Amino acid sequence: MYCMFLRHIVSLLLLLCSSILQAASLVTADADNYRELLSRLEPGDTLLLQPGVYKKGLPVHQLNGNKDNPIIIMGPPEGPVPVFLARPGYATISMINASYIVIRNLELNGQGMAVDGVKCEGYADWAHHITLENLIIKGHGNNQQTVGISTKCPAWSWVIRSNTIMGAGTGIYLGNSDGNAPFVEGLVENNLIVDTIGYNLQIKHQNARPEIPSMPLDPSVTIIRHNVFSKEKGAATGPLARPNVLVGHWPVKGNGSKDNYEIYGNFFYQNPTEALFQGEGNLALYNNLFVNGYGNAIRIQPHNDIPRSIHVFYNTVITPETGISIISGQGSENYVQHVSANVIFASRPIAAKSQESNSIGQIEDAVDYLWKPFAPLGTMDLYPKVKNIVKLKLVDTASFRVFKDWDMDFNKRKRNEHVRGAYGGEGLNPGWLPQIERKP
Repeated sequence: MYCMFLRHIVSLLLLLCSSILQAASLVTADADNYRELLSRLEPGDTLLLQPGVYKKGLPVHQLNGNKDNPIIIMGPPEGPVPVFLARPGYATISMINASYIVIRNLELNGQGMAVDGVKCEGYADWAHHITLENLIIKGHGNNQQTVGISTKCPAWSWVIRSNTIMGAGTGIYLGNSDGNAPFVEGLVENNLIVDTIGYNLQIKHQNARPEIPSMPLDPSVTIIRHNVFSKEKGAATGPLARPNVLVGHWPVKGNGSKDNYEIYGNFFYQNPTEALFQGEGNLALYNNLFVNGYGNAIRIQPHNDIPRSIHVFYNTVITPETGISIISGQGSENYVQHVSANVIFASRPIAAKSQESNSIGQIEDAVDYLWKPFAPLGTMDLYPKVKNIVKLKLVDTASFRVFKDWDMDFNKRKRNEHVRGAYGGEGLNPGWLPQIERKP
């Protein structure tokens, strides 16, 4: 009797799985019919866009997949991709009240218009569990307010991965200038963002977090990892100058106030007019390479609030100005703000109250410690030479261990805990040499 009951249950489960598979479908579309097919997509459906030129935008409005069955909109995984041309007055990919959407393998050409490439729109609206992957975004450099990827509505659980953004006004701008469009629990990884007028990436400060169904309430983390951020060319000057990356504060109290940024494994390169990185609030900055031939590298300081919980460790920094500075605001003394186990070659290596186990020197000293610190990109090698590092005092890692991949170096290899800086070994570099391409 029990066996018959079990077989009945198994049969029902198989029937249910079969029904789900039949419900999901692969829909092939082209530039003529894709808008009509887009509005019909259901959870689990894939809209496969054929190569061609698309001139009517991609409105992802009221489209909702689910956790197990997202809606996928994509170009072919290999070969030519669909090219979406910008239209006056409209973001090319517009999102309103959308969830569990994956968009990949497309090219967005802004054609020099003052319109964003991807935009989540409307204060009263939202977009969550959105994945943007392998997009090429170019031609969005009309002015500094023209953005490659922008969120202007509450947005959470986004994945922005393996995209290339070239010459935009601002590469990625998450949140809104008034702090009322929170970006929560995001992942920004393996992107290449180069030659923007303003920020490569900015995540705006956040006011009190609105209560929206399914938005995370527990403390969460936004991760920024393994990206290449370069402002070698085209950067604004004077009052419009911006860092490569700026992260603003979380809500100062209530939901979200204990959220954190974990920023690691990135290559920050050149900024003729500003610092490479600026941040406030709660953040951990580790295992990154910072190279600036012009000015400051890392600047933690009040912006719209104050620096709070700050951990800066295991970074390699080369700059003719200040390497790492922490300027605390009133109230910051109640938080741990620590600079530890970095390798810094700068005229002023560190300006911070709490520092420990850093290896520092003037910029000209870098050639004695690193293989090829001043070589052109592609041959530049910031890996430590053999210096019997094991003779150094072990780094106290107790405060690092709460952060993801804290013990994996810039090359994603397990690190020796005697070693300072972004790399966790010495001798021959076993990994990628930094250049203007997506980090492998």
